Amino acid sequence: MRVRTLADHMQYADPHGHAQQLGIGSAVWPLFGLIWPSSIQLARKLKNRPVRPQEKILELGCGLGLASLLMHRRGAQVHASDCHPLASHFLETNQALNGLSGLPYVHAQWGEPACPDLLSTLGLTPAHQRYDLIVGSDLLYERSTPALLADLVHQRAKAQAEVWIVDPDRGHRNRFTQEMAQYGFKLMWQVCLRDRPILTAEGEELAYKGRCLQYRRD
Repeated sequence: MRVRTLADHMQYADPHGHAQQLGIGSAVWPLFGLIWPSSIQLARKLKNRPVRPQEKILELGCGLGLASLLMHRRGAQVHASDCHPLASHFLETNQALNGLSGLPYVHAQWGEPACPDLLSTLGLTPAHQRYDLIVGSDLLYERSTPALLADLVHQRAKAQAEVWIVDPDRGHRNRFTQEMAQYGFKLMWQVCLRDRPILTAEGEELAYKGRCLQYRRD
């Protein structure tokens, strides 16, 4: 996969204040535009998952959309989602770089909902469907995230659904599992990813510490 990213984590541009209105400050503004090791690990896990023609998939916090692009190329029915106002633009660019098109993008965020008028101004469609599989990577990065993320997953998941979250051991996964249990999701597997280093463009292997958490609600 070819993926266009921001040049570095110091970039910032929000001339109209759209990101700020969506709760995205200058410190976290560039995070969507970088390839994170956990997103590579998620794409690796999904690469070997069978494509089920009737299954609907949602990637939360897609950033540059690596996992969504991979699943879309394999023929899966996937929607990419994020809360950053530029994520959809980069997704279109990265589709073109890989000879792809037609990957749907929807706006989804946990916490305070975005103003509908602002989303309309930005041409963004809020997520409203329910999905068979919800995936995401490196999402549990704040103490408040487990409860908020579990609530969003519950809103967007079908009555019977799977959830795959790749977490680089940020320390909040036990709380997330507890929050998910309140919505009927059971942790089925924790797959250790320590034996799967990240290979850089220069051929260097970078160690990775984390797990793929796989939940199911029947």
